[in-house]
Amino acid sequence: MSDTVLEQHDFGAEVGRLLDLVVHSLYSEREIFLRELVANAADAVDRRRFEALTDANLAPPAEAKIRIVPDKEARQILIADDGIGMSRQELIDNLGTIARSGTRLFGEALASAKPEDRPSLIGQFGVGFYSAFMVADRVEVTSRKAGSDEAFTWASEGAGKYTIAPATRAQYGTDIVLHMKPDADEYLEPIRLETVIRKWADHITLPITVARDGKDEPANEGTALWRKNRSEITEQNYAEFYRHLGHGWDSPWATLHWKAEGTLEYFCLLFIPSMKPFMPVEEDRDSKVRLHVRRMFITDKGEMLPHWLRFVQGVVDTEDLPLTVSREILQSTPVIGRMRKAMVSRVLGELKNRAKDAEDYAKFWENFGPILKEGIWEDAELRAVFAPLLRFHSSTEEGWTSLPEYVERMKEGQETIYYLSGDSVEALKASPQLEGFRAKGYEVLLMADSIDAFWPERLDTFMDKKIRSVTQSAGDLAVDGDQPDISPLLAALKAALGDSVADVRATGRLRDSAVVLAADDKGPDLQMQKLLRRAGRAMMPSKPILELNPRHALIEALSAKTDESALIGDAAATLLDLARVQEGELPPDSAAFARRVTSLLAGSLGG
Repeated sequence: MSDTVLEQHDFGAEVGRLLDLVVHSLYSEREIFLRELVANAADAVDRRRFEALTDANLAPPAEAKIRIVPDKEARQILIADDGIGMSRQELIDNLGTIARSGTRLFGEALASAKPEDRPSLIGQFGVGFYSAFMVADRVEVTSRKAGSDEAFTWASEGAGKYTIAPATRAQYGTDIVLHMKPDADEYLEPIRLETVIRKWADHITLPITVARDGKDEPANEGTALWRKNRSEITEQNYAEFYRHLGHGWDSPWATLHWKAEGTLEYFCLLFIPSMKPFMPVEEDRDSKVRLHVRRMFITDKGEMLPHWLRFVQGVVDTEDLPLTVSREILQSTPVIGRMRKAMVSRVLGELKNRAKDAEDYAKFWENFGPILKEGIWEDAELRAVFAPLLRFHSSTEEGWTSLPEYVERMKEGQETIYYLSGDSVEALKASPQLEGFRAKGYEVLLMADSIDAFWPERLDTFMDKKIRSVTQSAGDLAVDGDQPDISPLLAALKAALGDSVADVRATGRLRDSAVVLAADDKGPDLQMQKLLRRAGRAMMPSKPILELNPRHALIEALSAKTDESALIGDAAATLLDLARVQEGELPPDSAAFARRVTSLLAGSLGG
């Protein structure tokens, strides 16, 4: 190969450091390299099959497979596939830069993971290819993109640089050649490779062979697990297939496997994970359930489940769609619609059943509860159905509680389910917003996920009980006994604050605090207002209502000095800022707030 056509490149930012982390921090689980490279090869063949739906010339050969050829004498392993292949630019983009995550995040996750969890980081962070350097001191990738006459070889020793050069390959697809390290002899033995394949890739439907004595010997069962009867499958079989799908290391929290027969026939195998992925599912809201037609992979972008069930993984395989199905047909065909509806029903049924064990269900809720709550916002048809699956912290109960449990504990005559949303449960428990409700014996649900500021208004009622934020429910608290008349102070403070507030009024819902903010009954509650401001989406910002506790010593003292305009002016601004701070907000002018507090303290101490 001539030097004149050899291009030398530096790895993209941080890839060199990433390689060091993979090689040294995950060293004890070296066999993972084969799982990752085989999974990549299988995905490449799947993608080629999908492209062939619109261009028959790209169809893979009928005998498409993944070939693994160890060569003890040359100390090399060849992994060859008939997949979609890569162009020169794709080799640079896919192998020369890190795909989905920065090294810093990878390193942080690695540092916090238990040793037994570390292998999962490879798949979770999309760095599977780089695991080849755990066993190889040089990796060569020769690839020919389907539909192209050109092939190229990418090569690197994992030391910060790689080369690209023109090459030849008779067929579309990719060859990976691993030049094995001196201490990786075990992987040059065919029987060792077969053992790893059976452990990690036995249920990949694409045939995998390992060369032994000049013959390609089958290394995987190659059957569609989802088409087997449940009685034929062990929990270990399910766990291995689940790990293959998600490139994870955990076992599924729930496994749903069924065959639908009748007017619509399909096979479905779904998993609910037992742990959060390292890459947050919030970053990608699309479902990744794989659609197959008569065992043939079609797409994992068919949105087979709604966004709010995107944590569910799995496969659905139908007899009732043509192999030439397009993405547009996926969106409109009634067959897909009926399958989606049945799958959602099955998942919700499983969650309902598992929710009977509170401790077990809490594990799921802590991982995926915020995502499930998105369904209340998005799905008008089903929100009332799965509202009982929601879980909350409470102002009166330990652990998690549900809406039905809350209703069961409601005081006689109480017609409203009260909640308070904010940034953390700890802050909510200490909020002045709860004082009057505690005094009246009303339980309040505490919600600290971002979505909690939005979904309650969509659900609106549960078991005929109105759902309302406590910041909009001051009128529900009757005042005990006579209150001091602070009308002059209220008028003076309102005049001083001007259009900074919608109103200044007395309240009976405070016990220990002097002031609190309230929201107008007809507008968004305080937490939604806060989130809209942070997002820069408060087109017409709602003005807060400042409520005063007439029995508080500070308010009583101020009531006696309403004729001191300078004092009232500073006190008004300070009280409003104090109320904001109690809600977790910063004063609009922190420096002015500090000066006023300092001045008031100095005056008090001087007096």
